[in-house]
Amino acid sequence: MTEVSRRQIVSGLAATSIGGLCPPASAQAARPQKFESGQLVDSGHQFFGTISRGLAQAVEAAGKRWGQPNAYILGQEASGALVAGARYGEGVMYTRNAGDQKVYWQGPSIGFDAGADGDRTMMLVYNLASVDAVYRRFAGVDGSAYLVGGFGFTALAGDEVVLVPIRSGVGARLGINVGYLKFTPRSTWNPF
Repeated sequence: MTEVSRRQIVSGLAATSIGGLCPPASAQAARPQKFESGQLVDSGHQFFGTISRGLAQAVEAAGKRWGQPNAYILGQEASGALVAGARYGEGVMYTRNAGDQKVYWQGPSIGFDAGADGDRTMMLVYNLASVDAVYRRFAGVDGSAYLVGGFGFTALAGDEVVLVPIRSGVGARLGINVGYLKFTPRSTWNPF
């Protein structure tokens, strides 16, 4: 029997590949500068492709509520649930002045939720004091209702930092759950 890595599973479900570089230590201490909405929409158009209208609306709605993000993450993730669930993802966090950095996320959920999905994900990051401040847990509520494919966004918070994942993916999912995402610099199977 062949052992399958987490990377192969996520890459297979999300059907995309993203690479990244770790910034030098001096860049990690700098507070990332903010991105304009147009820059985010352009990056999202390149990443998501044909769902550009939904992306623009999600970025606009997030901007009205939280202002301009000072970082964003482009990546892929896979999740599944039957009452209890788990989500695993990986991507690159982009900043204007503090460098780009590979990040991984994983987390448990619980709720009235069933199904599985693989997504391309763009996460807008607000109030990030330094690049290393993303390595923590962010809690939130998530809901899904789609068959074959879907698009949506939610918000996760941890202290003053707010993450807004915008997801587009394939699968079948129905429900609502409470959970968190834990960000790490290295891949791990432990969602806690």
